[in-house]
Amino acid sequence: MLSLIVVKNAWNKLISIIDTPLWLEIFFVVLLILRIPSFFEPYYYGDEMIYLALGEGIRQGIPLYSGLHDNKPPLLYLTAAIAGNLFIFKVILAFWNLLTVYGFWKLARHLFPKNLRLQNVSTVIFGLLTTLPLLEGNTVNAELFMIGPIIFAFWILLSKQNGIKNLIISGMLFSIGALYKIPAAFDILGIIAYWAIYTKLAFKDIKEFIRKSFFLSLGFIFPIALTFVWYGLTGHFKEYLIAGFLQNFGYVSSWRPDTEKVSFLVKNGPLLIRFMIIVVGFMILWLARNKVSKQFVFISAWLLTTLFAVTLSERPYPHYFIQSIAPVSIFLAMLFSLKNIEQSLTVIPLTLAFFVPFYFKFWYYPTISYYQRFLAFSVGSIDKKTYFNSFSPFVSTNYEVANFLAISSQKNDRVFVWGNDSSAIYSLSRRLPPIKYVADYHIKDFSNREEIIKNLSETLPKFIIISQNSFPFSELNQFVNKNYYIISEINSTQIWLYLKNE
Repeated sequence: MLSLIVVKNAWNKLISIIDTPLWLEIFFVVLLILRIPSFFEPYYYGDEMIYLALGEGIRQGIPLYSGLHDNKPPLLYLTAAIAGNLFIFKVILAFWNLLTVYGFWKLARHLFPKNLRLQNVSTVIFGLLTTLPLLEGNTVNAELFMIGPIIFAFWILLSKQNGIKNLIISGMLFSIGALYKIPAAFDILGIIAYWAIYTKLAFKDIKEFIRKSFFLSLGFIFPIALTFVWYGLTGHFKEYLIAGFLQNFGYVSSWRPDTEKVSFLVKNGPLLIRFMIIVVGFMILWLARNKVSKQFVFISAWLLTTLFAVTLSERPYPHYFIQSIAPVSIFLAMLFSLKNIEQSLTVIPLTLAFFVPFYFKFWYYPTISYYQRFLAFSVGSIDKKTYFNSFSPFVSTNYEVANFLAISSQKNDRVFVWGNDSSAIYSLSRRLPPIKYVADYHIKDFSNREEIIKNLSETLPKFIIISQNSFPFSELNQFVNKNYYIISEINSTQIWLYLKNE
């Protein structure tokens, strides 16, 4: 009886702390319903497959970066390792996103305590844009994980006293975001710029600005430093530094072709122009700081830093834009809810925000057809194979190949897959390669075919798979014909078994 009372009191205390209105709780249910189709998606989306393959490597004790490679910090792969499969990965994302939406609502409520309509509209916009397929809200990506800690960090910094404890905690939250994906680090510049804009040229004010920036930065550095200590102690410091951090610089302006042989200024000219736009934007905010609200200045500074991060690589992937969705959602709500000069002024940052996906030709994904397709599948109008192949024509083949590998090999057996869907087969079969690259484009970017053949010659994986959608690899064809025997062919995907010398 006493235990029930304790549980009841703890639950009531939790509810009082969360303090969510009924409409928000209903909205949470709506967001969960909108995510249901994502729980039934097949293993097909390249990034998700890489994360799960590396997560499986962690579960098997293979060290990240030296044993298996990708170019993000470790938290996303650790999350994938905890999940263990795509369904749980999607479920974790669903509830993480609900927590993120809750944090956004808390932030909006603090920024506009007297404008209930603005709070509600911005939260609904934010929740939908981070859930619907339009910007890949249905896929597991680093942006959806990293924006949550960032939003809570801003909420603490703006709603609490900026004491050492809160500054360090906020910095650590920013760091958690960056440990999902490096561009999250740019969000911290938004709050520092905001502080700088309102810092008077007096010793006391400058000292306070330096104090806040120092402890915030200290909190940011600490978790990242711990990861370097860990990888240093385990003997993988160099690989972690290069893959998790330094190789990210290679993605800057990487979408533009033919830039390897041009000068630094020519290659990075557009990046420098965007940087100057940010600086000019900060200067305009400083000049207008006494004419507009602090909320407007903060959201503008936040938006500027996120847009710079979004456009670093100039790649058109829609999930990149998720990093800017929070300030964009607030500005849209201000446009719909305010009745003052700032309602008109929101057009300026919103124009800049929407110019980015237009100029860089961001892709987008259909939303209505996504749900129509799932509805047809759920009522039996289309079968599972047809549904799966609607995501990619190679899905069924990948499942058959992965099932063959799972049945015909042990978990510690190594297999090598050559093809665009290699990471999908690795993650589905829970079998890993003898090399550290799980995607064919990683081999192209960070290795070469000669090195791959040399590694295969030394390790001789039990199976080699040559997918139907693979690029020509004549050296691999020669290698398998000499050392392997083709035992199966599934829809033009070849499965080769190693011929042991007796």
